[in-house]
Amino acid sequence: MTATGRMPPPVDFDGIVYRAHNPRWAYRPTSGEGAARHGGRFNRKGRPALYTSLDITTAWLEAQQGFPFKAQPMTLVAYRVRCARISDLTDPATVTAAGIDPADLGCAWEDLASGGAQPPSWQLADELIRAAFHGALVPSFAPAPNRAPEAPPLRNLVLWQWADQPPCAVLVIDDFGRLPKDGAGWMPA
Repeated sequence: MTATGRMPPPVDFDGIVYRAHNPRWAYRPTSGEGAARHGGRFNRKGRPALYTSLDITTAWLEAQQGFPFKAQPMTLVAYRVRCARISDLTDPATVTAAGIDPADLGCAWEDLASGGAQPPSWQLADELIRAAFHGALVPSFAPAPNRAPEAPPLRNLVLWQWADQPPCAVLVIDDFGRLPKDGAGWMPA
């Protein structure tokens, strides 16, 4: 993982996060199966992961990857997260102290994986998972057109282990029961 072999220190995360996703899967907002099926920047195929963002704008940009000017239908979900053992890979001092190359976080993971190579971001995630981290705060690499240079950085929270109870509790905020309970509305006629 790192040139020094040191793990970043774990931090606790307690807050609200967001995820915009295909409405087809609105009845399973905490599944992580889409990431397991296709892989992601911080998870290889076969590893469930829940990708969330620390603000609504970042969630939208992440979901529209490559299509920020041609918006597609999305379901926006908010989650209450109380999770221990998170790696903060958005803190430059932490990344440097652990010997992590910042370029590994933003690697062209899809190109590498499709060419048969192991993306460094997958290798980093694998090592954090083996060290019993539940997830990581990571920079967003989604295109953000017209973003002011002085704007705060866009950040995501990626989880590899979560449940509806501690030590990594993720609860969907749906006070009015608006999310569907099953995928029946999406079945072919």
